[in-house]
Amino acid sequence: MKNPLLYEVNTRCWLREWAEREGRKLTLATIPEAELQGWQEWGFTHIWLMGVWETSPQSRMQAQEDPQLRGLYDEVLPGWREEDVPGSPYAIGEYEVAKSLGGNRALEKLRGRLAKRGMKLILDFVPNHFGSGQRWAKTQPDWFVNGGEGDPGVVPVETPAGPRWLALGKDPNFPPWPDTLQIEFRRPAARVAMIRVLEGISRQCDGVRCDMAMLVLNEIFARTWAHQPLEAEPPTTEFWTEGIAAVKQRAPEFMFLAEAYWGLEGRLQELGFDYTYDKHVYDCLMHHQLGELQRHLREAPASYVARSAHFLENHDEPRVATRLSPAEQRAAALVILGLPGMGFLHEGQLTGARVRVPVQLGRRPVEPMAGGIGRMYEELLRVRAVSALASGEGRVLRPEPAWADNLTAQNFVVTQWQVKPGEFDLVVVNLAAHRSQCRVRLEIAGLPGRQWTLRDRLGTEVYERSGDEMAGAGLFLDLPEHGSQIFQCK
Repeated sequence: MKNPLLYEVNTRCWLREWAEREGRKLTLATIPEAELQGWQEWGFTHIWLMGVWETSPQSRMQAQEDPQLRGLYDEVLPGWREEDVPGSPYAIGEYEVAKSLGGNRALEKLRGRLAKRGMKLILDFVPNHFGSGQRWAKTQPDWFVNGGEGDPGVVPVETPAGPRWLALGKDPNFPPWPDTLQIEFRRPAARVAMIRVLEGISRQCDGVRCDMAMLVLNEIFARTWAHQPLEAEPPTTEFWTEGIAAVKQRAPEFMFLAEAYWGLEGRLQELGFDYTYDKHVYDCLMHHQLGELQRHLREAPASYVARSAHFLENHDEPRVATRLSPAEQRAAALVILGLPGMGFLHEGQLTGARVRVPVQLGRRPVEPMAGGIGRMYEELLRVRAVSALASGEGRVLRPEPAWADNLTAQNFVVTQWQVKPGEFDLVVVNLAAHRSQCRVRLEIAGLPGRQWTLRDRLGTEVYERSGDEMAGAGLFLDLPEHGSQIFQCK
């Protein structure tokens, strides 16, 4: 599917709110049809239900007792109770849908309802670790990174053969996650077991968002765990090469989305990921690094941009409403929706939510809707659905100075989209807090020798322009601060 539009839902909070609204117990199977219809009308092609799997009981207890987390809960959800803390959805006990959500059968029914509306289901796969107390720790301790008593970052686990000291899951740049156990990806048996888990997940959904996907790359894993050596030959193939191939052999259209950082996104695309996070675009938008954003989009291979997921927030990032003004957010939102690749929106983003909810919570505060933000996204998504952005071929263009000594061309992101000859759409965004100008040469077959009508889908402006000029000197663009346009060109 070209240009998918992904919507991330905090499943546990979302289902609880619907149940309270309806005044009855709900499961994934019985969520009201109005919600699915709304998603369809927004134009979402993929729904990511974040956090459907069972959290391990031990991890849940740790999340309820951790002093630092308890302080965060007090701040976000005053008066919270222990039942409001089901634990981190990334400290998985079993890849079974939580009973509180209705179990596997309820998910199956929801997936069928989504499919009838043309939407696909995305679920989590957490390759790096399991939650504390997961059953393999007792039955297959060799499938986890082992250490010795007294080693930092290890915990004791009783097994039938005696106590073992297993490492906590880890990102090399941060302290270990205390509610997790680290899978040993240097052992072939552990890899096979995780591929079987992945294959099982693939039968329940249409794609997976793979948490911290770069952590299990051979080079990264070896460096992270060099202090816990293993007397075995290092693996010669990548886990993702084997795992993606195993799933796609059965389901070629199954989607793999990687949460990825550290400049390893291109490597993961090479290994078979359909899409990878583009955190660099996010960082440039949040920090107003406009020249760097333009350089990144211009110099990255077109195939890389087209296989990137573009976002302004997700459950790991602060709410965009706390970082960008409404005018800034509108411009930035059109950038991520107007680029080739995956558009990625987060539950609450469309209503102007400002509270970032810890993933360990199953209830969140009720926030007032920001009507202006909602109308803004409604307009952008409505236009996207009827334009070439939803189904066409996109290409990022190079803005040039409109005249000598005018440096404001670096403030633009311009993308052309085409579905059929003789008609195309042009997305134009000025991200600066001041008026900016540029010229941009369009790359459309059959452009010269014809007159073109440019009609702004976001406004009332209509222009007549020469194809010779747009292909030669370039189309002149002059936009106010945070201005944006989507031209329908015929």
